[in-house]
Amino acid sequence: MKLYVCWGTFQTPRPPHGHPCHNAYQALRMAGHDPEVIKVRGLGVGPGFLHLTTDGRREVERISGQRVVPVLVADDGEVVTDSRRIIDWAEAHPA
Repeated sequence: MKLYVCWGTFQTPRPPHGHPCHNAYQALRMAGHDPEVIKVRGLGVGPGFLHLTTDGRREVERISGQRVVPVLVADDGEVVTDSRRIIDWAEAHPA
């Protein structure tokens, strides 16, 4: 299982629910998973000319069709995008 994140899995004071990469990681851990965390860095939002594209962001785009993280790749190859969907997936698939 791989979890692609921006810069890390640390919490930030980002309203309204905190940092999406942290939230996805915590949900997976609480469900008993130990994902390989891959930091893609760069910037995945905004107009194309503002993207700070990294090899990691290009990999995320190849896998999911988008540059925005978090992105989960489950052991069976299922790709789950968006932190809320990853949280829902973790709750439905405990280890």
